[in-house]
Amino acid sequence: MPELPEVEALKDFLTEHLVGRRVARVLPVAVSVLKTYDPPVTAFEGGEVTAVHRHGKFLDLAADSGLHLVTHLARAGWLQWKDRLPSGPPKPGKGPLALRVALETGEGFDLTEAGTQKRLAVYVVRDPQAVEGIARLGPDPLAADFDEDRLAALLRDERRRLKGALRDQSLIAGVGNAYSDEILHAAKMSPFKLADSLTPEEIHRLHEALRSTLVEAVERSRGVAAGRLKAEKKSGLRVHGRTGEPCPVCGDTIREVSFSDSSLQYCPTCQTGGKPLADRRLSRLLK
Repeated sequence: MPELPEVEALKDFLTEHLVGRRVARVLPVAVSVLKTYDPPVTAFEGGEVTAVHRHGKFLDLAADSGLHLVTHLARAGWLQWKDRLPSGPPKPGKGPLALRVALETGEGFDLTEAGTQKRLAVYVVRDPQAVEGIARLGPDPLAADFDEDRLAALLRDERRRLKGALRDQSLIAGVGNAYSDEILHAAKMSPFKLADSLTPEEIHRLHEALRSTLVEAVERSRGVAAGRLKAEKKSGLRVHGRTGEPCPVCGDTIREVSFSDSSLQYCPTCQTGGKPLADRRLSRLLK
């Protein structure tokens, strides 16, 4: 799933390739992709893109018409840039193509989604806050005012595991399954530690790990072409997705806890005092 660093990189890439250019067509291919109908998606056609914004994991294309084309790539979605789009309209079918945006120059991009669970979402709205997922977002962890006091206030009444708290978009915007693992490893904290139990010193460590992990990931992704961002993300991960490999810090074996629809990875030596966590496969532990 694209998270804050990848979406930030996509925002920068699209700013360079879209701003100042006019949209010729917006062509939905998958029936499930459009989540709004008024204004219709065709209303975005003919507008000049004036800015590209990121809201958490949402991408927001703003046009001079006052409309916004907002997308959330969900778990298996991606954006594929094309220097030259095919001449004919895309054909609906069983492939991954969900929506195409064509510029007057002949360039454009495809939104694709792998797998059978179709969660990729596109909205055409007059105000991004009309998208429910954006309206409920918590603060952006890269914002200048996201300091230790802000983090402490957010976690003060959170009677749940740190892993689940970090992934909650209404609490902190943009962090998902992969980077929450990376942040907790950098902070040397158990994913099952209760969020409201942190001492001031632990808040400091978590805040430092949160900011440094995301900033480093953004810097690694900066300037990388859209098509290579997935590989760049994977190459930079130290524990997530690396079950059975040695921890790059201490050399212990990276372990995994599986849940109904996801998994987490951690280092016992760095994060849990050498104690392996029980793999109970109970998703309630992350709620």
